Amino acid sequence: MHLTALLVPSLVNPLAALAGWLDKGEAFAAARGESPDALLALRLAPDMWPLASQVRLAAFQSQESLHRLRGEPVPAAVDAIRQAGRDGGERPGTWAEARALVAETLALLRAVGPAEFDAGADAPLAHPLPMGMVFDMTGDSFVRDWAIPQVGFHVAMAYALLRQAGVPIGKIDYVPHMFAYVRPGTMPGAA
Repeated sequence: MHLTALLVPSLVNPLAALAGWLDKGEAFAAARGESPDALLALRLAPDMWPLASQVRLAAFQSQESLHRLRGEPVPAAVDAIRQAGRDGGERPGTWAEARALVAETLALLRAVGPAEFDAGADAPLAHPLPMGMVFDMTGDSFVRDWAIPQVGFHVAMAYALLRQAGVPIGKIDYVPHMFAYVRPGTMPGAA
């Protein structure tokens, strides 16, 4: 499989699912006469980041990946998303901002050219972390071992937080992209 063909759907699918969960979270809050903004402060444990941070960091990891694979410096605006993720407990922002960030990130991913990153699969890629640690990787190892797991983690935490709050989402909401593969006539209840 080519690098671009692996990366883009592996980030688009969970982020698109996250967008759907945010829609359901908003409807859940509205049905209770509450603002969905309160959900952004939810945490699974006191030492874990809240929902606001999980959404922001999923978006950051996705956007950062595009720049790293292009060999570009990460723009200040993208790095600001990382910092906003780290500040999510103190400044959770609004539900509308969270939805807009996910939509913006999806648009960036969907705009990637069909083979844009393929030539860099074996190219060296240095991935520095804010605390000073640097990972020396290739394009392939960066996508496989960093980008996909990082986005997956933050999206999974968002799912768990929304489920814990009672938002009516389930496995079907976690993998909606799989319905493209359903064999006709095999859906339960299909005639």
